[in-house]
Amino acid sequence: MQLINKLSVLVKNNWSYWLGGLLLAILNILIFVLTDEPWGITTTFALIGASGMKFLGVDISQWSYIRDILQGKDIIDYLLTYRGTILDLGIIIGSLLSILLSMQLRFRKIHKWKRAISALIGGILMGYGARIAGGCNIGAMVTGIASMSIHGWIFGIFLLVGVYIGGKYIKAVML
Repeated sequence: MQLINKLSVLVKNNWSYWLGGLLLAILNILIFVLTDEPWGITTTFALIGASGMKFLGVDISQWSYIRDILQGKDIIDYLLTYRGTILDLGIIIGSLLSILLSMQLRFRKIHKWKRAISALIGGILMGYGARIAGGCNIGAMVTGIASMSIHGWIFGIFLLVGVYIGGKYIKAVML
């Protein structure tokens, strides 16, 4: 318990955006060097969704996207050994650890359902957009910029524009 308290104080007092960015850059390089593939996370979610559809009785073997990835393997066996599954679990566990160490975990009552519903719809649209675009901000922007690809820079610029417009919209409509 004393170690957790010391880590909590360290994270709360000394953690900066620059340190977080540097650690993400190092992680991005390590993933590319160790796996010989760029960092990406949304394929795992597509596979989890497809496994859910299979559980519900849908024949996913005819879906070309899934068929190309699985190459005849069972989807559950593939998910259990797929590097993306391990990376996604690492992101979730790392995020939980970070929020616990910074003492920022809070459960709050939903005061404005309009805000909660718009967040849910926004999350669904972001997930859908990531899949039809072939990647999310990790695969498209972080990995793209790190490899000096023009698409990563274009993605990053339009991401900033979208965040600015979205922020203005939220302030005008949601608050």
